[in-house]
Amino acid sequence: MSESSKLAIVVGGGPAPGINSVIGAATIRACLSNVEVLGIQDGFRWLMEGDTSHVTPLTIADTSRIHFRGGSHLGIARANPTKNPEHLARTLESLERLGVGKIISIGGDDTCFTAHRLAELSRGKLRVVHVPKTIDNDLDLPQDTYTFGFQTARHIGVEIVKNLMVDAKTTSRWYFVVAMGRKAGHLALGIGKAAGATLTLIPEEFGKEVRLATVVDILAGAIVKRLAHGRTDGVAVLAEGIVEHLPESDLASLANVERDEHDHVRLAEINFGDILKVEVQKRLAVLKIKTTIATKNIGYEVRCADPIPFDMEYTRDLGYCAARYVIEGGHSALISIQRGLFKPIPFADIMDPQTGRMKVRMVDIESDRYKIARTYMLRLKPEDFDDAHELARLATTAGLTPEAFRDAFGALVATEPRPVSMHVPAAV
Repeated sequence: MSESSKLAIVVGGGPAPGINSVIGAATIRACLSNVEVLGIQDGFRWLMEGDTSHVTPLTIADTSRIHFRGGSHLGIARANPTKNPEHLARTLESLERLGVGKIISIGGDDTCFTAHRLAELSRGKLRVVHVPKTIDNDLDLPQDTYTFGFQTARHIGVEIVKNLMVDAKTTSRWYFVVAMGRKAGHLALGIGKAAGATLTLIPEEFGKEVRLATVVDILAGAIVKRLAHGRTDGVAVLAEGIVEHLPESDLASLANVERDEHDHVRLAEINFGDILKVEVQKRLAVLKIKTTIATKNIGYEVRCADPIPFDMEYTRDLGYCAARYVIEGGHSALISIQRGLFKPIPFADIMDPQTGRMKVRMVDIESDRYKIARTYMLRLKPEDFDDAHELARLATTAGLTPEAFRDAFGALVATEPRPVSMHVPAAV
């Protein structure tokens, strides 16, 4: 393909605020370099079938103001051409027929993997760069480098939780709020910490596996502790990814749950909040404690929100860098901006050699950021069991003896982080 070949832009995976900013900025940068831009509609859905009719030319006039809006100007789809070698080859053939020699893919880890495979299959004929997108914030970037859409999703999630906190106090009830996050707990923690939710549970704190009964006891224990101090309300933020850490025996009733094109369980289709509500109320009933619990899922309503200024600026920078890099000969790389500087990351450096997929960034539970969050959470802690007066108050609230309360809930605090110790520099 010649250097004058076209640039295609394609969006895969799920929506995230800021997609249109990438599309607009990349289009403008390419058009200023006299490169023709094609927008691929609905992800790889049509290209993998050999259908090249779902394509639209993109111009500066078309895209100069789309960065204000959420959603995707080109549509989006989870169609996965890597599941079938014929589909992957057909995708590459479709791009060749369109005269495309450069492509910017926008998406999460699955779309990145597709971009990587296209680059490999083309053997240099197709220059491919990928702009990472996910509100989950779980792509393998440095801890202080966000994935676009995360900050907007967190902003809106905090507004929702803030209102629920007022409602909870007004009506003397608890809310279990389940936030999106297929593997990691970044969004749940970001929302819960910023809003000052009563407690936040993320999969990282449990390691490889956690029993449903343990999650139930943590929530029940928090309710008991809150009640012991005269409060009948609270808001718990829960990462949906906890579901993937539950053993199969605990998920037996969910065996027929729907899966997406990438064979991931559709976590949003599991009523995790409702499951926990029922189980926690059963646990409290044994203690003769009655409380009202309502559930709320935060996910779909934040994915197509208009981006906040942080994400608008961030994604316009990413779109500019993606277009410039691929036009100037760059290829087979993920586009990132770290500490204000553009940094392409070769696909080979971000793929997990064992899975062949992009590495997942988890919440660093050893960081001060996380330990501070745990300090502010109202949940059972070691000091509750060390203080005889506090233990007696908790036990009385639960209708148990101190010894029985320790037996019932003491194991929960074994891994509780100790308060953060700050390094104080010597006086100057």
